[in-house]
Amino acid sequence: MKTAQEWFKEYAVSHQNSTNQIIHYVCVPLIFFSVIGLLMSIPSSIIENTLELYNPLLENWAIFTSIFILIFYIRLGFWYFVQLLFFISLAIIGNFWLGTIFNLLYASLIIFITAWIGQFYGHHIEGKKPSFAKDLQFLLIGPLWVVQKISSNK
Repeated sequence: MKTAQEWFKEYAVSHQNSTNQIIHYVCVPLIFFSVIGLLMSIPSSIIENTLELYNPLLENWAIFTSIFILIFYIRLGFWYFVQLLFFISLAIIGNFWLGTIFNLLYASLIIFITAWIGQFYGHHIEGKKPSFAKDLQFLLIGPLWVVQKISSNK
């Protein structure tokens, strides 16, 4: 498995343009947030019926899926895991809040589509394909890259 630094170095190749980077600072977290919202929109009874058990941690697909996503991050390093655990927790809390105001499914779809349009526009400006076209694991590296870039600029 690649180290986090190897992932970041490879990811940075298609993220050199400052406008594209700014777009990513906004759109990557929004995409991640909206995916959590989309997962939370799936009825939890599907999990309960499939696994034939009830566990509060598996109350929604977002938490269930996040467990597997966090395994990827902990393999990269403990602090990456902690940072993304915090990020995922904020996304889950934010989506619970969003779901009290709007239909979570529709709001998540709007955010998801809009943010992806922004992402592709950023790559159009950059003149390079998105990294995930080469390896789907970059879909998990993107949020970590943004967190690292933002935290290193403080």
